[in-house]
Amino acid sequence: MTHKLIRTPRARLAGVAGAAAAGSLLLSSCGLGTSAGISPSGELGPKLASVKKLDGAEIAVGSKQFTEQQILGKIAVILLQSAGGNVKDFTTIPGSAAAREAQIQGQTTFSWEYTGTAWITYMGHTKPIPDPRKQFDAVKAEDAKNGLTWLQYAPMNNTYGFAAKEATAKKFNVKSLSDLKKVPKAQRTLCVDTEFANRDDGLEPMLKAYGIPLGSEIPRNQIKKLDSGAIYAATNNGLCNFGEVFTTDGRIKVLKLQVLADDKKFFPLYNVAPVFATKTLEKNPQLSDLFGPVSKKLTNETMIELNAKVDVDGENPSDVAFDWLKKEGFIK
Repeated sequence: MTHKLIRTPRARLAGVAGAAAAGSLLLSSCGLGTSAGISPSGELGPKLASVKKLDGAEIAVGSKQFTEQQILGKIAVILLQSAGGNVKDFTTIPGSAAAREAQIQGQTTFSWEYTGTAWITYMGHTKPIPDPRKQFDAVKAEDAKNGLTWLQYAPMNNTYGFAAKEATAKKFNVKSLSDLKKVPKAQRTLCVDTEFANRDDGLEPMLKAYGIPLGSEIPRNQIKKLDSGAIYAATNNGLCNFGEVFTTDGRIKVLKLQVLADDKKFFPLYNVAPVFATKTLEKNPQLSDLFGPVSKKLTNETMIELNAKVDVDGENPSDVAFDWLKKEGFIK
C-alpha cells in the first residue's frame, strides 16, 4: 500500500511550511526562545540507582508545543537534572520544523521524536514501514548521517485511529476496523475532520483498504465533518457511531471511548523515542541506561492518562511529568 505525504496527529506537523519560516527566525543569532518555565528536580530513584551520574554534562532539551510533547520534554528535563546534568530547557518550540532545525543545528541536543514524523516528513519518504522495529531501524540508520542517535523507541504510538463509545462497540461487537463490516450499513456513521476527509491518504483510501468503500458501503451523507477537537464529544454524544481520534489523546480515557485496532496496519507508526546528538551520547554513554527504562513505560495507556491530566484536569506539564517519574520510581 502506498501512502502520500501524511500530516501527523495532534499538530505534530501543524503548519510545517509556515513553521519553517518561523524556525529560521527562531534559530537566529538571538537563539531559541520558548515558554518552557521552571521544572522541579530530585535525585534518581531506585529503578535508576545504578546509572552513573552526569556530573554537570550540558544537555539542551527541545520539544514541540503540543501537550504530549510538553509532558515528554519535561520528563527529559527533570530526569536529566536529577541525574546531575546541566540542562537548558527549550521545550515548547512552536512548530515541528523549528524543533527539528534546532536539533540539526545543535541548539538542542535532545528531543523526543516520532518515527513516522521523521521518516515521512523530515526524510521525505512516501511509504511508511508497517513493522515498528523495521521502521525504527530505518529512521535510526538514516538520521545517523545527521549526527543524531535514536535510543530504544517506546511502545506508545500516537497515530490516527477510530473510536466508539464502549456501549456502541459492544452493541455491534466491533474491536477492529475490519469489524466495521459487521455494522449495519445505516449505522456506519463516521465523524472526521475536514483534512482527513479530503486527503489522498485519509478517509477514502482507509475505507477502501478495509473493504467498505465510501459511497457504495458507506453513504456519503453518513460522514460528518467536524473540527478535530469536536469529534470526541460528538462520538460520545451519539452524533456518529465512530469518530476519528489520535490514539494517545486524553479524552479517550475521560469519555471511555474504545479505539478500534488498525488490524490491516493502514496508518503509519508514530512510536516516540529519545533522540540525542551523537556527540553528546558519545561523551555520556550512560544516557542510554537513563532513558531505556523510562521509554519502556511509555505506553498508549500511560500517555492517555498523562495527557488527560493536562488537557482535562488543567494540571501543569512539569508537575505531571514529575509526579509520574516519582510514581514509577525513576526519581525521588
